[in-house]
Amino acid sequence: MSESKVPVTVLTGFLGAGKTTLLNHILSAEHGRKYAVLVNEFGELGVDGDLVVDADEEVFETNNGCICCTVRGDLIRILGSLLRRRNKFDGIIVETTGLADPAPVAQTFFVDENLREKARLDAVVTVVDAYNILQTLEESHEAINQIAFADVIVLNKTDLVDAEKLKEIEACIHKINASVQIHPVSHSNVAMSDILDRGGFDLKRALATMPDFLENSEHSHEEGVTSMSFAVEEPLDEARFQAWIGAILQEQGADILRSKGILNFQGQNDRFAFQAVHMMADGDYIGPWKEGESRTSRIVFIGKNLNRPQLRRGFESCRA
Repeated sequence: MSESKVPVTVLTGFLGAGKTTLLNHILSAEHGRKYAVLVNEFGELGVDGDLVVDADEEVFETNNGCICCTVRGDLIRILGSLLRRRNKFDGIIVETTGLADPAPVAQTFFVDENLREKARLDAVVTVVDAYNILQTLEESHEAINQIAFADVIVLNKTDLVDAEKLKEIEACIHKINASVQIHPVSHSNVAMSDILDRGGFDLKRALATMPDFLENSEHSHEEGVTSMSFAVEEPLDEARFQAWIGAILQEQGADILRSKGILNFQGQNDRFAFQAVHMMADGDYIGPWKEGESRTSRIVFIGKNLNRPQLRRGFESCRA
């Protein structure tokens, strides 16, 4: 069961956003938990490991390339080694280089059987530089992807912008990722409960923070990354859904950066949590629906060139 798996937090964000400051904050906070840390830096000479505070946590560096491209094998190898000593820590933090595309990092937890059995991707936490983000989004596709893949946004350096600019930034972020939680902070000083032990993707947590995002999700930039979300109140047929989502991801997976949802399958008392990165999908039952709770199935797609009517019809056709 997922409860016995080691939680892994992927910490990402564009160059200079404040990732190392946040990592130091995590390692020095009084949360009573012990973390193994994997720091990835782009370039032959690694310095991030020296910037991390002196703590009991183990710090590993992969400095012969970016995790998202040349060293995924290193990531799998080091995580595999860590998991053989899983009784020595409560969780793992992977800090990526500022130039990393989070997709291949997240995919690692889908493609390696050992990691799938022993670890779970708890959350992708993206640090955003409020002072520079609007310009960065115009210039960097990586920055857009980092926001699109995020479960949580730590909106850093908010002391450098005024309230009106902050609203503009948050609206821009939600156009890319409608369901993401945003925590405005300065000096990466965010509450640990907002970024750690998230329990994996939970759409209901997103709805609690932003209950209207399902109704206000028609954001469209012709060439940009957008979010689309759909809800079905009737129970779904599990086989029909699996066939439909498999076909969608096979045909359009290159454009679908991430998809995720909480589903109610006919004949099942437990919620089914589904998520995918491009064409790689995973899912599991995560416990029963609460008594009196609306068993509405909800799914979110984040990507480019999304066909809203087609996705809506497809999802609704999965009703039992």
